[in-house]
Amino acid sequence: MHEIVKEAINDLDAAWELSKLEKDPLEIIDAVSELSRADAMKLGMNFKTFPLGCDLTEILAGTCASDLDKIDLMGNSILSDSIGASIHVCAYAFADIAEANGMKPLDLIKEVRESTDVPMDLDHFGRFGPMRFPREIIKCNGQCYQQGPPFNGCPRDRIHSRLLDKEEDGLADREEWIKLASAVAINLTCVQGGEGHAAPLDEAKEVAELAKKHGKGIESIMFVGDGYDDLISGFTTALEMEVDVFVLEGGPFNQSTDRLDAFARAVAMARILVPGKIVATNGAYEDECRVGLRAGLNAIITGFPQNHHGYMCGYSPKTAKRGNFGLPRVMQIIREEINCGCGCGGQTQAPIGKGELEALAASVKVVGPENVYPKKIGDSVLGDAHWVCVAASPLYAKAQVENTVEDIVKMAENSEIKDSVALFGGRFVSWAVAKELDGLVDEIIISDTDPWVEKVTVDNLRSELKTDIVRANSNDKEAYNNAQSSIITSTIPGLAIRLAKNLPGSITLV
Repeated sequence: MHEIVKEAINDLDAAWELSKLEKDPLEIIDAVSELSRADAMKLGMNFKTFPLGCDLTEILAGTCASDLDKIDLMGNSILSDSIGASIHVCAYAFADIAEANGMKPLDLIKEVRESTDVPMDLDHFGRFGPMRFPREIIKCNGQCYQQGPPFNGCPRDRIHSRLLDKEEDGLADREEWIKLASAVAINLTCVQGGEGHAAPLDEAKEVAELAKKHGKGIESIMFVGDGYDDLISGFTTALEMEVDVFVLEGGPFNQSTDRLDAFARAVAMARILVPGKIVATNGAYEDECRVGLRAGLNAIITGFPQNHHGYMCGYSPKTAKRGNFGLPRVMQIIREEINCGCGCGGQTQAPIGKGELEALAASVKVVGPENVYPKKIGDSVLGDAHWVCVAASPLYAKAQVENTVEDIVKMAENSEIKDSVALFGGRFVSWAVAKELDGLVDEIIISDTDPWVEKVTVDNLRSELKTDIVRANSNDKEAYNNAQSSIITSTIPGLAIRLAKNLPGSITLV
């Protein structure tokens, strides 16, 4: 395992082979721990390359704090929706705001859901529903983040004091909260020595099972900790619980002797191991955010003033404090570090906006949510955890498409699609179309502007399909001329329109 990890630093083909293997977290952590920071970052970015990992970079916005007025919560949520930032729901704060306005907590989250389209990410949620905390927690000024590391849990030993009697009153609405969410976060720091920072493991397991029951994505929150033993316990537990997304917390909870090396390596390790191909952070100083982005980080959870995620990401010791407006700062950090160098061919911005989420929702509608992650085609899952989350949002319900994979099958059965078909685009939608056309046509030609994406797509499809799969060597015109039928598989409207103009008569999906 050590050798193939080293090869994967400079060789995408080796990374592809590594992605196919069953991986023991201990072996990956051992191998990556031996790498320099530069090599770890290079490795992590390789695993952010399609289809090894999700290649999008995004922000999730904490819109709430217990002492916000309802109008501010609603405005924050609408602003997040407008820029395409998924809403990070701190459930305790929603509950506090609702009660301050004479509402049931469930009715407030329903109102936010009805006013927005983007996915909603549910955090601080326990076996009874929204966790509820005493005043000294909800009013915490972030002393630990402001002072700087290292700390062993909360410096005031109070972090997980809960108002359980109040929580129990919300039990009847517990599952309705999960039905409204797109993903649910569970805190696994309890297995990393952070028993005072999180709910016990059995409660996390209970919440995870509820999320699975309703088909929601599951995020696991873990400390970077010592950068070795703590990651072994966190990653192993997360994989045993079949979570989809790894969320790494640095800041005071990064206790490594070299915290930047540790953060970069932790991201690279997570990139290789995470099932849903998405690695995020919910609390990392500015320098950690920057090395994390260079190592393949997909998402940063940030927030509006008063929300604790507003200061937990993107600031430095002595400047990280409650009241900071982290969202625009994090957007700028992402722009500076990514600058669309994420292997997307310039088709998406960094951080992604609402247009990219709408295109993703259209992709899921074309393929059908029942056919995507964690379903596999060949050696890889179809899509990533985003595909699950966006399907559980109004964006999916509102997505408009011209043709689905079912429509493509009917065309083939009615001889509207001939025996030789060219698919323009080598990404997940083309995988799904190819699978559905398997046995209905004699030849499928794959053309993608990225030669490696085209190569690995053909390799992956050949491992499962009987129909002959052929490379176009990134030559759209040649593929178009050699095929009897052509299908443009991109769901990015501008790209699909441009291709349709160059390839007249092609079938489009959006």
